[in-house]
Amino acid sequence: MTTATENASAASPVPTTTIYGESPTDPLLMYGPITAARLPEGFERRPYQRITVTPAGTTIGAEIAGVRLDGDVDDDTMTELRQALLEWKVLFFRDQDISRADHRAFASLWGGLEQHPFFKYTQPGQTDVDVATLAKGMDSAGVENSWHNDVTWSATPSFGAVLRAVELPESGGDTLWADTAAAYDTLPQEIRDRIDGLVAEHDWLHAFGKSMPQQSVDMLRPHLPAVQHPLVRVIPETGRKVLFACQVFTTRILGISEEESTELLSILYRHIQRPEFQVRLRWRPDTVAFWDNRACQHYAASDYFPQKRVMDRISIVGDVPVGVHG
Repeated sequence: MTTATENASAASPVPTTTIYGESPTDPLLMYGPITAARLPEGFERRPYQRITVTPAGTTIGAEIAGVRLDGDVDDDTMTELRQALLEWKVLFFRDQDISRADHRAFASLWGGLEQHPFFKYTQPGQTDVDVATLAKGMDSAGVENSWHNDVTWSATPSFGAVLRAVELPESGGDTLWADTAAAYDTLPQEIRDRIDGLVAEHDWLHAFGKSMPQQSVDMLRPHLPAVQHPLVRVIPETGRKVLFACQVFTTRILGISEEESTELLSILYRHIQRPEFQVRLRWRPDTVAFWDNRACQHYAASDYFPQKRVMDRISIVGDVPVGVHG
């Protein structure tokens, strides 16, 4: 088995025909081709023999067939799934009629399962908190419709997440992902030179804290201070540089003026959100999505209220982000 389409190089260079505008108010005004490689030059990419990989986007998103998601995935198939995740950043699996136990067993193959940091302090003693049920409907509208990486405000943000459809609305409720490696690669060199080596602050107060009672904020704050991560993160398996800032949790870039920080973050957020870097999943029953939280951001379209949408999500423990200069 191999990819269904192989009409583009996994490590093709960014074309020189992309044209950058000269607008002083928009240094990222672009038109013409905006394309990037799926993998960095020199990364060894082997043909897929155990799974079928059908691209859903140009650099991000692929549908995977030939595997059942449970704890019995063999080593050779796991090797190919790891390569596919590095290459495509988010993987889609259809017709996966699996249980919650199967879901947990598959996620466990990738690392330790992550308890949401809040639960350690708000739900002590709970044991089944590595599966988060996200139930949205008449009583709770979806509010995840903003581009973000998960828990960047942790010292060790999630490696990835496995999301399983449990109950879907008749229409709407799609999820979108954006390739932050492609976004970095297509920045003008002068902006890459400015941001390589910079550090940004991430804080849950920037989002969750605004809707929390002050008593809850006071309880959590000593355990969960603001953290600092490189603005440009390096994926260790590939050496790929990715943008690691999101408008939900990133508060500022350190070491520069507030004005410059606001300017740079605004540029990066708008650039990440370009359609050229995106893939969109239309959910069907028994669909599972698995994404690399290090290398992409996601956005859950909240266009189905008051219909019901229920998803089970399991996050996988990550590590400390490494920057361009180590």
